[in-house]
Order: sequence, then C-alpha cells, then structure tokens
Amino acid sequence: MSDFYQNGIITTFHNLANRPIDELERELKGFSRRRPMGLILPSLYSELEGPALTRIVDILAEVPYLTEIIIGLDRADRDQFMHARDFFSRLPQHHRILWNDGPRLKALDEELAAEGLSPEEQGKGRNVWFCSGYSLASGRTEAIALHDCDIVTYDRSMLAKLLYPVANPQFNYEFCKGYYARIADGKLNGRVGRLMVTPLLRALQKIYGPLDYLNYLDSYRYPLSGEFSMRADVLNDIRIPSDWGLEIGVLSEVHRNYSTKRLCQVDIADNYDHKHQPLSEDDPSGGLHRMSTDIAKALYRKLATLGVQINTESFRTIKATYYRTALDLIESYYNDATMNGLKVDRHSEEQAVELFAQSLIDAGHTFLDKPRDKPFIASWSRVQAAFPDLLERMHDAVERDNAGDV
Repeated sequence: MSDFYQNGIITTFHNLANRPIDELERELKGFSRRRPMGLILPSLYSELEGPALTRIVDILAEVPYLTEIIIGLDRADRDQFMHARDFFSRLPQHHRILWNDGPRLKALDEELAAEGLSPEEQGKGRNVWFCSGYSLASGRTEAIALHDCDIVTYDRSMLAKLLYPVANPQFNYEFCKGYYARIADGKLNGRVGRLMVTPLLRALQKIYGPLDYLNYLDSYRYPLSGEFSMRADVLNDIRIPSDWGLEIGVLSEVHRNYSTKRLCQVDIADNYDHKHQPLSEDDPSGGLHRMSTDIAKALYRKLATLGVQINTESFRTIKATYYRTALDLIESYYNDATMNGLKVDRHSEEQAVELFAQSLIDAGHTFLDKPRDKPFIASWSRVQAAFPDLLERMHDAVERDNAGDV
C-alpha cells in the first residue's frame, strides 16, 4: 500500500484501499457508455512467442469495458502476420492489427517520407505513432490507454486503474501516467529511472534553477513507465520521439499542451516485472546504453526549446553534478532495499552510473553536432494538413489486411 501524499505539481492517485477489481470494472463499464475506451498494444512479433503476451491477451479477453484494441505489429513477414491474426482472434472486442511491415502500410509510409513526415527511426515510438493515427482514423474511442506487451506480472487491475482517471466523466484529466515499484526476484530494478533520470533532473535543477518543467518531470514517481492513458484528442497534436526518448517526449508534450491540473499519475501495481535490457557497456547502439543516451537527448532538446543555453562546457558541469547526485542516491536506495530485505549490488549500481554519466556526454555531442536532426515525429494534425485523406486510406489499408487480403 502506497503513501497518500500529494507532493508534486500533478495529481497522484494512490492505492489506498485495494479496491476490488469488480467494483472498478463495473464503474468503467458505466463510463464506457458515455466515453468509449480503447487500448494500444505496440508489439514485436517475437513477443507473440513469449509467455507474457499470451497471458495479457487471455486477461484482456475478459475485460468488459473496452470498445477497441489496436495492436501495432513490428518485424513480421506475411506468414507471421497471418499467425498474429490467429493469435489475437480470441479477443472478443473490436480489434485490429497494424502490419507495419506489410506492403499497404509501407506504401503509405513512403508517401509520408517523400514529404519528410515519416518517422526516421524504427522502434516503439514509430509503432505508437502509427497506432495513434489509426485510433484517430477509427474514431471509436474517446479515452485510450497504452501499455507494453512484455509485462509478466500483468493483471486486470493495471488497465482498470490506468484508464479510470481519464475515463471518469466527472474528472477533468487529459492524461494519466502509470507508476509502480520496480521490484522482482528480491531485487530492486528500474536502474535507468532510479540512477539516471531522477539524479539527472535534480542535477539540472541545481544548474539551471527550479524550472517549472524540471519540477514537473520530477513530480512523476516513474517517468519511464510504458503505461499511460489519455483522452483521444491528445493524440492529434503531440510530437513524440521515435527512439527510447518516447516516454520523456510524451510527458514533455502534454506539459506543453495542457495545464498541470489536467495531468495525473496513478499507482497501478504493487509488483511489476517485464523484460530487462542489458547494460551494454561496450555497445552504444543497444540496451540501457542506447536508452540512457536517447533519454538525455530528449531532455536536452526540450530544455533548448525553453531557452536554456546548452554548450560543450554545459555537459561537463551536467556530468559532474549528475555523478555526485547519483552516487548519493545509490546510498539511499541501498539502505532502503536492505531494510526491506531486498538485494542491491552496489558495484553494478556504480557501474551503471558511470555508464549513464558517459551517456550524458555522448548525447550532448549528438545534440550539438547534428543541429538539423528532426527530434520529433510530425503531429497527426500536420500530417492531415499535408494529406487530408491519409487517415481514411490508412483505415482502409488496415481493414483489408485484417480481412486476410494479403
């Protein structure tokens, strides 16, 4: 059971009473008559072969309040797409699979690329962006959630709690972020969140002062969680990164577009575990090495849009301040874990901090050396201005794929 404090600048919904899931779902079923709800599942084909997604689909098949489920499928050939159709066919809700590697959606992507509007990188951000476009094209939902497909501790309460703040017609929230403790197998996890993002935000506050944006990000209990929900209108105007900066990019965009009074976070799980990324010390293109660099770039770009002057000397200061702040937090996390009977390897924690410190410098060089890089995927409102009929054509392409016309 979590605490009950409201100690940030966004509203926090706590798990104060372990409310029965049947009660929550009964309310959500009532809300769905006025505010239909949907779910986006960005997935790699390989995740269909693991136990986590099979369990997730089995659980979703029992959820009574969802109007639509949109599955973004990456890295799948024709036979794999046909298998995915069978895999998801047990879902009783209206559901559609976006075969992102299929000829129809690739043709639309090429049209977008010709106008400089296509996502430039493969990855989760690109997948989510296309699913968001299909959601707008479908028009079936007014509140929509998103979560990953590798959650091994998934249960029905996660989705219900995630959607409740934006689905309740008496609430005024446009966006909700899920949070939870990253604990599994007697260990404290979530290294990028604990040891990179939190100390970096606090280091930036020391250097640049208490900017509203930094205070805002630091209000989130777990800013890197892959679970969030929103009103459908949010999808039209946000610009998100296509790389590992997706979660920070989404938080930055809703902060730009909405008052903090319309943003919130909710405790969705006492226990959460999913696929773990390797540290990848020697491979900057993979694992937590790549993730930490992409996140740092997303933060630098956002600060630059706020008028913060960032140069080569800035990164030396940022690295030094971050490093000291992170080492202090390692002590706090270690003591907290020890009191709770959990394991923390202080040596590997410090190795991670050293890698993240280097990532801050690497991200800084990329930020300065490639000023013409497009940091965000175009918003769907811009795409519709350039291609007024694209969403309609996307909807038709997805319908034909899902009908088996492949």
